[in-house]
Amino acid sequence: MFPEGMDMNGLLQQAQAMQAQLQQAQDELASSSFTGTAGGDLVEATMTGAGELTGLVIKPEAIDPEDAEGLADLVLAAVRDASAQVQAKAAAVMPGMPDMGSLGF
Repeated sequence: MFPEGMDMNGLLQQAQAMQAQLQQAQDELASSSFTGTAGGDLVEATMTGAGELTGLVIKPEAIDPEDAEGLADLVLAAVRDASAQVQAKAAAVMPGMPDMGSLGF
């Protein structure tokens, strides 16, 4: 079933080492914090590497009662910026791993 001379124990050890490295990278990413901004820093969104939104700062000058839609756009842009930073870091610490979006998540 396996070619002669193939060291299955060696392959298993390599796989376990790779799994440990991947877990370490995932743990490091999850414990990291990323801040995205929008509107010249009028809105800041902070999220963990696991994608959990942990903070949202809206400066008073971003609040225009006549333009709630504009504020909503700034919040979305800040969250997207933080999310893009998470994805970039994930790609850097786990090269070759598909991102969650390409897996249907």
